[in-house]
Amino acid sequence: MNRDSGQFDLAVIGAGINGAGIARDAALRGLKVIIFDKNDMCSGCSAISSRLVHGGLRYLEYGEIPLVYESLHERRYLRLTAPHLVEPLRICIPIYAGARRGPLLIRLGMLAYDLLSFRKTVPNHEMLSSTELQDEEPGLAAEGLRAAARYYDAQVTFAERLVLENLLAAQSAGAEIRTHCEVTGIQVEEGAVESITYEDHAGNSASVSVKAIVNAAGPWVDRVLDVAPTPTKRLIGGTKGSHIIVGKFDGAPHDAFYVEAAADGRPFFIIPWNDQYLIGTTDIRYDEDLDHIRASGAEVDYLLAETNRVFARAALTRADIHYAYAGVRPLPYKEEGPESAITRRHIIKNNKDIARGLLSIIGGKLTTYRSLAEQAVDKLANLQRLKLPACRTRDTDLPGAWGIDRARVALKALDGLSDAGVERLLGIYGGRAAAIADLCTGELQHTAGDCDRVLAAEVVFVMREEFALTLEDIVFRRTMIGFDADQGRTRYNEIAAIAAAEAGWSPEQKAQQLDELVEYADSLRVG
Repeated sequence: MNRDSGQFDLAVIGAGINGAGIARDAALRGLKVIIFDKNDMCSGCSAISSRLVHGGLRYLEYGEIPLVYESLHERRYLRLTAPHLVEPLRICIPIYAGARRGPLLIRLGMLAYDLLSFRKTVPNHEMLSSTELQDEEPGLAAEGLRAAARYYDAQVTFAERLVLENLLAAQSAGAEIRTHCEVTGIQVEEGAVESITYEDHAGNSASVSVKAIVNAAGPWVDRVLDVAPTPTKRLIGGTKGSHIIVGKFDGAPHDAFYVEAAADGRPFFIIPWNDQYLIGTTDIRYDEDLDHIRASGAEVDYLLAETNRVFARAALTRADIHYAYAGVRPLPYKEEGPESAITRRHIIKNNKDIARGLLSIIGGKLTTYRSLAEQAVDKLANLQRLKLPACRTRDTDLPGAWGIDRARVALKALDGLSDAGVERLLGIYGGRAAAIADLCTGELQHTAGDCDRVLAAEVVFVMREEFALTLEDIVFRRTMIGFDADQGRTRYNEIAAIAAAEAGWSPEQKAQQLDELVEYADSLRVG
């Protein structure tokens, strides 16, 4: 076993949105940080959300007003520090006769939402008559429609890129990023954490000395604690959420819709997303395999039926689904009660029963990751009596927020790249896309395959600059073409050829990478 040189002030386990945010915050405050993930970054819970940056309107029903307040203000900070990734989204709530939530209740909720989000960067809500809404959305079912509310939240098209930019910022501040490295042991000395052992993507074991650990492994929090020397009570009791993605359908809405399901009264979203429609989510208790989670047939049929009920001309079937994704929310363990009533507030657990210097993150939302990170680093500093500078992330831009105009000019100068391709690159890489344009020389001076939106140079860029090690990393969590309607399949072979040349893969390694990429893409298909 190898021993990494030096000692780290903090090891973060889990490179999802919470772990990446914590690594960034801690590194910016001067701590020596290392972050691990057994797979790629954002390959777990953070990638299975509804891709919204929102206040959580329905949390008002459960009296979680502080969470809604926090979420709405974090939405504003993200709009200011990551404008290339987080954009306003207009959402409509149709109100039908017999619904659990009538016009008065919805109106009161909207007023509270506006009040809690003072200083926001989006307009206030408005109430619409049934006629006004039908004029704008003629595909919406008209029978029983009483009124509607319309308000603004925000959307992060690719949560993967938000996670990545936090990791890039952490790295720039001195953090070490170790993806595809699974933590296999936590060592304790005299009651305090002493070191971590891990296995890298090549199967090599190593260890690193640490003064503190934050377990931000999402649904795998309990599994990480299992490798510590002292057993602990179960912390995570997650619920499964599934989404389906379809193309534009007859009567499809212009805005996002937040709809009360007839089957169980639970609200769900129908959202224009990535030139498609994202529909979800479900909320089902889950205690099965965390590593191979798939949308069930019952969940798929539920989402199709509810969408067809609200947009009757859609007539969606399983054949219309491009792909689906599912995962588990790392919520606090609770034996009884409805899934929807489990708190969405995050908990920063001090695992002092295992070792001093060990914290675990339970719950959390994509929207509130930044404030969670600030609270986690503050708590760590308090426990270890560290005098750290104040948190800087509230008004510190993420890396891609700079130089967008310069990047646009550089991209427009490239041959073969369409205007849509320019906007795609800016929406994914922000101002960092200028560096991709600089790579477009020689053998990389072309677009990938028959597409005028994807650059061959992207493959090299994400391998050199964005920790991508596998084809799955490149396609699904860097260039994001894996979430196109065809999952980018027509470009797999060319991307594999470029990646193999860059990484020095043998023909056998390249073939294996392609097989694994296709297997993963197939796993998202709905039968």
